[in-house]
Amino acid sequence: MTGYSITLRNAQLNAITTAVGNAGLCAIYDGARPATGGAATTKLAEFTLGTPFAPGAAAAVLSPALPSSATGLAAGTATWFRITTSGGTQVIDGSAGTSGTDMILDTAAIGVGQTVNMTAFTISRGNA
Repeated sequence: MTGYSITLRNAQLNAITTAVGNAGLCAIYDGARPATGGAATTKLAEFTLGTPFAPGAAAAVLSPALPSSATGLAAGTATWFRITTSGGTQVIDGSAGTSGTDMILDTAAIGVGQTVNMTAFTISRGNA
């Protein structure tokens, strides 16, 4: 297995912040996550992300600033997210829910008009 230094892993994570840019978007979806960048399912909510997306990575972990709450756009069960630039270019897809996922939400059951909060989100770079 290839091993990468902390410096390199932090740089790889910091490249995500650069790619997302200022005021990126994080859409929450239901259903099965498609192949990365594939056609999205039903958009349940959308967060506007921070400027910058995250402070510098440390110890091979990127901890994005948690955004303000979002409002439910459709009813469904949150299963995955897509982060894009403010212009809509896909950067990251991952799992979303209330536990055991890449992004933790305060509820997976989202309804129209419901307040949704992101409560935890980190991105780690392995291969030490």
